[in-house]
Formats: sequence, structure tokens, C-alpha cells
Amino acid sequence: MNTAVLWSERTWEEIPGDLAGAAQAAILPIGATEQHGPHLGCGMDFVLAEEVCRAVSARTGVPMLPTLPYGCSLGHSRRWPGTLALDPLLMTDLVRQIGAQAYHSGVRRLFLVNAHVTNAAPLRCALELLRAAHDDLMVALVNTATVSERVRAAHLADADDWHANRAETALMQAVAPALVRKDRIAEADDPDRTAGLVFAHPVNRTSRNGVTGSPSQANAAEGAELFAWMVEDLSALVRRGLTETPPLPHSYDGPAVPRQGA
Repeated sequence: MNTAVLWSERTWEEIPGDLAGAAQAAILPIGATEQHGPHLGCGMDFVLAEEVCRAVSARTGVPMLPTLPYGCSLGHSRRWPGTLALDPLLMTDLVRQIGAQAYHSGVRRLFLVNAHVTNAAPLRCALELLRAAHDDLMVALVNTATVSERVRAAHLADADDWHANRAETALMQAVAPALVRKDRIAEADDPDRTAGLVFAHPVNRTSRNGVTGSPSQANAAEGAELFAWMVEDLSALVRRGLTETPPLPHSYDGPAVPRQGA
């Protein structure tokens, strides 16, 4: 495997060449800092985003922007210490500004790689704002847990509303064991209580300990296989994106030219 291209380690003289060699693409890893039950460190989401994207950068040669370690975690409430949440409007604007600055450095294909479920809405809003402001910027939003069907199935194996569950625990056992409290795993299981609900309830009303799922079923070997799938499947998606062009060449600002006689 090659070495990841880390934006933070490159100079202003080197970055244009890095981008030219990667179809003007860059990857922005995005996570969160939030409670992950009694057995996982609060940095789980951003650590996963960084490790996955670092490996994908090494495989594809696409530069990786510095990881965003905070996210939209308001749903985790204040019941458990450790969560440092961004307001979704602030997060939208933060990512919009990062994307705009990356654009002015030469990025024309931006992969937003998200490792925290409820970042999805503000990140989609940031995507909309960026592509409306920069007609020649393409933006993709990819969630690490659903990058492919096999990865999605692994995350949903023990809980539809997973959090600090079997999959996430296994991933940290394999990739970042310093975040795992082995002596707390066996009793950390808490069932998914969200089936059939009409409203989206915060975690304080769906979990007793901040967990949704069965971390007791996790093991490092399973986590290593899942991590390999995530890297392989995200790398394949990024490579496809390096050659993609819009289906039509029409300008965002238009206007459309009416047909004669219409």
C-alpha cells in the first residue's frame, strides 16, 4: 500500500501537483465527538473517519483534508458526559466554508466522508450550497456505514438504530484498541427500542447506557474484515468519481434557450 496524501503535511507548492494527479479531488473525513457507551471512547466516529479515509487516500492517491472531529450530536442529549455537539446550522456553514476554501485551492471533486449518522442532514445542506455557488465543483456525500450493502448489513446486524454496537465495537477493537474498555463490553448491551416509533426520539429516551445493540458479540477479527470492506468499497467509489462527468454540460445559472417557434 502507498502512503496517504495528507493535506496537512503538504506545502503550497506541492498541493497543486497532488490535485493534478488526482483529478482535482480531495477527501474530507467527518466524524463527531460524543458518548459511545461505557466501553468506547468519545472519539470513535472521527477516529473511524480518519482511519478509513487515510487508507483510501493511500490506495487512490486522493489528498485527504484534515478530519473534522465535531458533528451534529444533539440527539445524544446531556445525560452522559463527553458529547461535544455542533448546531446543525453551524455545521452546515462550517463544511460549506471548508469546501469553498478547498475550491479556491484547486479542488473540483470533493468527497464528504461521514462517519456519524446524524451529520447527514447538515452535510447534505452544505453539499447543496457548495454546488450552487461553484458551478464546476462536484460534491459527493458518502456515509461510511452504508458505503456498500455488505458494510450496511454488518452495521445493522444487531440494531437498526445502531450506536456503539457490535460493528462499531469490533471496528475499534481492530483499528483503535486504545478506545476500547475491554472490561466494560460484556455488560454494555442494550436493545434497539426504536422499532415502530413515529417520532425520532433522542438517545436519552431510547437507551439506558448510550448503547444501541450488542457490543458483547464483537471481536477484533470481525472488525478487521469490516474495516477492509469499508476501505475497499469506498476506494472503488472514489475511483469511479475521479472519471465522472455531469450527464449534461448545462450551466447552473442558465438560462435555457427556448426552441425556435415554441
